[in-house]
Amino acid sequence: MDPADQLTSAAATGNAELLRTLLEGGVDADAVNRFGRTALQVMMMGSDRVAELLLSYGGNPNVRDPLTGSTPLHDAARLGFLDTARVLVRFGAQVDARDSRHLRPMDLAEQNGHLDVAELLRSS
Repeated sequence: MDPADQLTSAAATGNAELLRTLLEGGVDADAVNRFGRTALQVMMMGSDRVAELLLSYGGNPNVRDPLTGSTPLHDAARLGFLDTARVLVRFGAQVDARDSRHLRPMDLAEQNGHLDVAELLRSS
C-alpha cells in the first residue's frame, strides 16, 4: 500500500500507533492519498490524539476540501468534537475560515447544537 494511503487509513481508523510509526519513518503528514485527501481531512474526528500527532509532524490545519471548501475545523465543529477542535485551534486552524457556503466553523457548531464548540471558537 502507498505510504500516503497507509497514513490516511491509520488516521481514519484512529490508529495512533501506526500513525506515529509512519510519521517517524518520514511519511509527510500532508501526503495526499489516492482519493486526493490528506490524513487530517479523513482523520477520526473524535481522536484528538490523532489530530495532535498529525499537526505536531507538520500537518496543515487549514487544508481545504476542494469541493466544499471546508477545513478539518469545519468538520470538528459540525460534528461537535470539542477536544479535536481545541487541538486544531492550538495548532493554528483559522476559526474564521469560510467554506463554499460562506459558513465559519462556529456557524456549523451553532447550527448543530454544539454550543461548547461554538463558545471555544468565539473565544479564540
